[in-house]
Amino acid sequence: MTQIYGHRGAKGEAPENTLTSFQKCLAHGVRRCELDLHLSRDSELMVIHDPTLKRTTGHRGKVVEHEAAELVTYDARKGGPGWVQPCPIPRLAELFEKCDFEHWQLEVKSASRVRAAHTVLAIQELTRRFGLVDKVTVTSSSREVLRALTRLTPELSRGLVAEYAWLDPLKIAQNYDCKLLALNWTLCTPERLLKAQKQGLHVSVWTVNEPALMRRLADFGVDSLITDFPGLASATLGNRC
Repeated sequence: MTQIYGHRGAKGEAPENTLTSFQKCLAHGVRRCELDLHLSRDSELMVIHDPTLKRTTGHRGKVVEHEAAELVTYDARKGGPGWVQPCPIPRLAELFEKCDFEHWQLEVKSASRVRAAHTVLAIQELTRRFGLVDKVTVTSSSREVLRALTRLTPELSRGLVAEYAWLDPLKIAQNYDCKLLALNWTLCTPERLLKAQKQGLHVSVWTVNEPALMRRLADFGVDSLITDFPGLASATLGNRC
């Protein structure tokens, strides 16, 4: 059975990585999501994809240069589907409070050693506080982040985000004892999929928005797919998810 993850909530239908987007995902009956995290200047986990604010809010500067209390006042509707009401950048804590997902893929972008350590420790603290340690997989393409997860927060499930095949993603996943492989769908051949699953990996492919591609990947036997359109995916895959 192929599971469905809403990409940044329901990115194709509502402003990405906002409470509105995650509520939209849940409204479709899709109870798994993928999102992106950056630390604020005061070390709060903020849900935003880019390290900078320009694309989604129109503000200048980096996320890390602003306090959380300031970031949550910024409207993140820019550059996405049209939306009438303001959609602020959320804290991860707010989503944990308000959204009943059964599993979360929390992607951490590349970071320095110090920043990676601060980020994974903040995730551990927050997931413990909300009792969600078993419902979270922290994913990254960054060796620094994966190293920090292995060293500092071994209780958190880890996942490798693989966009390119120039390094063997299965070997890297094995090196960091990952449980999940978030694979760019273009890299998902039946052979690689089978090999990954034999290695004990949950294979989650992204970003899958076309119904024909959803069906093809489900037929391959992918464990889950990440989509901007969770409602469309649910309708397309029907009893396969």
